Amino acid sequence: MFGAPWVCRRCLFCATGLMRRRNLRFQSTAASDEIVSPALLGRARSVSAEHSRLTQELAESFNTKTARRIGEISSVANAFADWEKATDSLTELHSLLADPTTDAELRSLASSDVDSAQTALRAAGSALTTALVPAHPFASLPCLIEVRPAAGGSEAALFAGELVRMYMALSNRLGWPAALLSVTHADVSTTGGGGSDDAAGALAEAVLEIKRAGAYDALRGEAGVHRVQRVPATEKNGRVHTSTATVMVLPSFPEHGTGNDEVNFEDPNSDYYVDPREVRVDIMRARGAGGQHVNTTDSAVRLTHEPTGIVVSMQDARSQHRNREKAWHILRGRLAAARREAREEEALRLRRSVVGVAKTGRNDKVRTYNYGQRRVTDHRSGFTVHDLDGVIEGGEALQRVMESVKAWLMDQEIKAMVSEEEAKK
Repeated sequence: MFGAPWVCRRCLFCATGLMRRRNLRFQSTAASDEIVSPALLGRARSVSAEHSRLTQELAESFNTKTARRIGEISSVANAFADWEKATDSLTELHSLLADPTTDAELRSLASSDVDSAQTALRAAGSALTTALVPAHPFASLPCLIEVRPAAGGSEAALFAGELVRMYMALSNRLGWPAALLSVTHADVSTTGGGGSDDAAGALAEAVLEIKRAGAYDALRGEAGVHRVQRVPATEKNGRVHTSTATVMVLPSFPEHGTGNDEVNFEDPNSDYYVDPREVRVDIMRARGAGGQHVNTTDSAVRLTHEPTGIVVSMQDARSQHRNREKAWHILRGRLAAARREAREEEALRLRRSVVGVAKTGRNDKVRTYNYGQRRVTDHRSGFTVHDLDGVIEGGEALQRVMESVKAWLMDQEIKAMVSEEEAKK
């Protein structure tokens, strides 16, 4: 009578079951942490809580700023809700399998559903990770691709021409509108080049515009130094030479902006703003091939942004007005990219514990095209494809290489985010 209070066997079983379910929940959460790092999960929970709070505030009183913020973080909140649902589903299945009172038919159904639940959890984790990584500010824009020969003389000039044709072939295959804004051919006759066919393909500089929304995000991983290893046509002893060409990928903005916060040419604090007073404009006579009109009129335009020293020259169009427009278009892209790069450099200094944060500079060796072994290797992702012709012709092999780089960039951004979250703690 005076001993321990009596507890029915059923309640004792229920308490034990509750403990078991809690343990399984912990185990499932630990397994899901392997899919999404604890630091990113902490960030997701914080964003989800913010989303709930702002949604409640918006229901009570409408506010444009609040509505915009809800739109910005809704993808994270939705992805986190899906992740929690997938985690709970897997926990419930494990609970049924661990419960000795589960009947055989239900146990069989639960066992057959475990694999699909784990697959769903991995998919939800991948979607959550993608939602957490902020989109690049230029991701939705078309892009400009600038290609120039670097080390290697005439062979580098020929390789630069091949890279331009590679990107044009890729664009044509995918149905992306593309146009050459500027082309300057190299004079290979003074550098030991081959015949007229080789000379026609040698470039000193080319600017290609991919006029498709999202092209910048698809191609930004191409920026850097591309290296070719092959025996040049002019090599008499069969020795393999190494030559390089640099690729720059710049955002391509609407000519007059959009008037919103994303692309505002009038806001001095915007990446896209260029003060005309800081740009020196020189008008001159075009040089080189182009016919009587080009060589006898002052149609060439050179813009110099004096604070940064960035220079853009344009002479391809017959009209001075059109050359001026194209030059401003390129200058705006170069300045915006330079400003963004400067911020990335600052962020890199704050992330010293992370190696290779999601950035590839114009001076970094990013890819090698080896003609002797017919292979292409990307040095960031470590991906190799033994289909050099498929890459150079802008085929699916090139897309596979580009996708590997995109995955590498995502991994680096996630590492940077995890590092920042851990530093905060």
